[in-house]
Amino acid sequence: MYNIIGKRYWFFLISGMLILISIVSLATVGLKSGIEFSSGSVLQIKFSTPVDYAQFKQAIFDLGYQGAIVQIVGENEFLIRTHEIGEDEKTQLETALTSEFGEMTEAQFYSVTPLVATETTRDAIIAVIVAMVGILLYVTWAFRRMPNSFRWGTCSVIALLHDALVTLGIFSVFGALLGWEINLMFITGILTVIGYSVNNTIVVFDRIRENEIKGVSNTFENIVNISQGETMGRSLNASITTLITSLALLLFVGASIQNFAIILIIGIIVGTFDSVLVAPGLLVAWDRGEWGRFLPWYKAPQARA
Repeated sequence: MYNIIGKRYWFFLISGMLILISIVSLATVGLKSGIEFSSGSVLQIKFSTPVDYAQFKQAIFDLGYQGAIVQIVGENEFLIRTHEIGEDEKTQLETALTSEFGEMTEAQFYSVTPLVATETTRDAIIAVIVAMVGILLYVTWAFRRMPNSFRWGTCSVIALLHDALVTLGIFSVFGALLGWEINLMFITGILTVIGYSVNNTIVVFDRIRENEIKGVSNTFENIVNISQGETMGRSLNASITTLITSLALLLFVGASIQNFAIILIIGIIVGTFDSVLVAPGLLVAWDRGEWGRFLPWYKAPQARA
């Protein structure tokens, strides 16, 4: 059997590079807030006749909305995001656009006040924190019969933190290049990635537990290596099928769930790598007292046979 666990430091190095790139991107570029997190109004309209995007965008600017974001969301269909506007101002805008480009229909319109945006941001942060704490407690309880069960829970949380951070970093890079914004679908995607990541990690950890109880090898490192090999095919098959579904959502459903689909695609790829190759390596590194290489103050425990 191929010695997967023996290459754990190469996997740690790849993860470290991804984390570094993500931190640099988030610190320098950041994430562009959507309307749910920064307040404003969104108007989606569809024209009955062809409309040139450049002319339409210029018309929006000429009407006094220089800071507006204009996107194509379908054939002759546009989405306009601007500062918070009321019903009267919206009506004036639609009247002006109708007189210039012809008959149109309103697909959707909604506004978010600064207070609601602040509350949404706070609730999103709380949701992510509660999810991580809950996962830590659950995994620790689920593996309570294993030696040092808290390690299993901690490694699971480290893995999902890695997945969430790298996903955010990669989205930040693409967001800067393509003008993507974060919205509630983005938060839904992040929470889904966290759940998917911990599910994959639990599958591998559960096989490690089964093989350790069976005593398939006399060393913990070899038990982990065998378990990685046995779960590799299952993890890859599940991830590939989910990726196909996510790509279908991105290509055929449209802009309304774009962020959700993109986050899923990034998170599934990162999470599969992390769950199968990194998280088990963290368990072995902790068991062998190797964390001291990264944390000079860490007092290494005595490794199991």
